[in-house]
Amino acid sequence: MRLDLFKTLWGHEGTFEEAATLAVDAGFVGIEAPAPADAEEFQQLATVLATHGLDYIAEICTAGSYVPDRHATPDEHLASLETKIKRSLPLDPRFCNVMGGCDAWPLDVQIDFFRRAQDLADRFGVMCSFETHRGRSFFNPWVTRDVLRAVPDLRITCDFSHWVVVCERLMDSEWETILEVAEKAHHVHSRVGYDQGPQVPHPAAPEYAEALASHERCWQAIWESQARRGYAVSTMTPEFGPDGYLHTQPFTGMPVADLWQVNKWVGLRERDRFAEWVGVKQARAVG
Repeated sequence: MRLDLFKTLWGHEGTFEEAATLAVDAGFVGIEAPAPADAEEFQQLATVLATHGLDYIAEICTAGSYVPDRHATPDEHLASLETKIKRSLPLDPRFCNVMGGCDAWPLDVQIDFFRRAQDLADRFGVMCSFETHRGRSFFNPWVTRDVLRAVPDLRITCDFSHWVVVCERLMDSEWETILEVAEKAHHVHSRVGYDQGPQVPHPAAPEYAEALASHERCWQAIWESQARRGYAVSTMTPEFGPDGYLHTQPFTGMPVADLWQVNKWVGLRERDRFAEWVGVKQARAVG
């Protein structure tokens, strides 16, 4: 089993070429980003991926951007999902990471939406991994758990930093639920949140060691589950980002950290931890 790291384009301010160079130099295997609607940008991304031999994860937001259109119907979300799946397919994504649905829907609507979303993904022959994300259907652990129980074929992208904010506590307190949803985990977004925010200023800072350790316990639970389920490859996108996530200095607005350096730090740390975890498992198997 191996860990493949992907570079997010969220917060990247340079060109596709520059992003690809950073990814390759860090040992990342691909890019995670929306498929551009603009034809010229689409071709630029396709060319860069091919030139550098990088894989691609398609990022999809249904009916809006990271925050959904509050009044969009489930049918409108499904139409948006279909449009964006079609747009991404020529880039041959490993899978689509989908921020889907709306947090305000009642549970029966959530369940019906995800049954239909899974049917849509199956029709196009593409894996859709639905992300745990504030503002979206999977905004908290318990709604996510209940939908997964009702629609067992779903697979999810686990970004536990969102749940930490929603619940105002680290996820160790909900360990049974973490273990249950880990059984459906396909992909990980490795951002470290804390009880009052979705992104610590820097995950290497000693004052956030407890938050980092908690997230890492959750990520390892996913690796354990994926190993039991026969995964040969686990995927992870370090996803510290901008747009109010990145802490800044008052008055000047100067960022307190460099996003790519933080994401690279997380990725390389988790690659080392993954290798150690695999080594321990192999030693136990031999023993």
